[in-house]
Amino acid sequence: MTLLSPVWLLLLVPVALIAVTYVVMSLRRSAYAVRFSNLDLLDKVAPRRPGWRRHLPAAALLGMFVVMVVGFARPTAEVQVPRERATIMVAFDVSASMDATDVAPDRFTVAREAARQFVQGLPERFNLGLVSFSGQASVAVPPTTDRRPVLDALERLTTASGTAIGEAVFQSLQAIEQVDTQDEPVPAHIVLLSDGANTSGRTVTDAAQEAASRGVPVTTIAYGTQEGVIEVQGREIPVPVDGPALRTLAETAGGGFYEAASGGELQAVYDDIGSSVGYRTERQEIWMWFVAAGLVLAALAAAGSMLWFSRLP
Repeated sequence: MTLLSPVWLLLLVPVALIAVTYVVMSLRRSAYAVRFSNLDLLDKVAPRRPGWRRHLPAAALLGMFVVMVVGFARPTAEVQVPRERATIMVAFDVSASMDATDVAPDRFTVAREAARQFVQGLPERFNLGLVSFSGQASVAVPPTTDRRPVLDALERLTTASGTAIGEAVFQSLQAIEQVDTQDEPVPAHIVLLSDGANTSGRTVTDAAQEAASRGVPVTTIAYGTQEGVIEVQGREIPVPVDGPALRTLAETAGGGFYEAASGGELQAVYDDIGSSVGYRTERQEIWMWFVAAGLVLAALAAAGSMLWFSRLP
């Protein structure tokens, strides 16, 4: 929390003086009452009070002064605000290595279901597109606010040989360029899931630099385990996940990097990404909360005074 007008905090000085005065007077009152040895007279001079509760109204009143002064100082805090518009491109790896069964029943089935839930969880006002990639990349669905084409395209995906991560990023950037922003800049984000290294097309480094130059973050998900294998013509071929390349892509393009070795982890990753791309962080003034707290404390001070110190006629 930061304060836009901290000079108002000087008002805390008289508040502190009031607090010190209250404590001193309370101590003097107690010392004066102890001088009387006659218990009947002492009861008249210093009648029985509600113990520690007698200090609560004063404490609430002082608390009100403090929070109101802080409110005058215009405190600000970072607040998560829903984005009004955005363009999200989901780049989905359909390489043959996605058939590995190290994630039951297989990487491809679990990843597709997690992507479906991610798509359905995004705000309806967002443009959403889909790029699939194996040995080459193509735009399966251009950015649109209609979720049905994206969900249908996910169902039609099939695996093939090769992994063109760099091309997937370039195809996503090209699709983002085609979005009609009505002369108003709209934030864009690429979410790329893959389990292997780049084997064809333009390099991951070139793709990362291009995304960074256009100001489009690329968040990557390294999906799978080091024990993954697929069967090709009766032979088992290891297909370990390649995290370093995806981490470099994300860091260069200003996005986040995630690792998921199970269906549950992957769903958690998509949930976290959905929260981050759906909101932006703004610094806003929160003085109204301090004013509200001050009014509550004032009400408590008044209620305590009437409850414990009122006298019936």
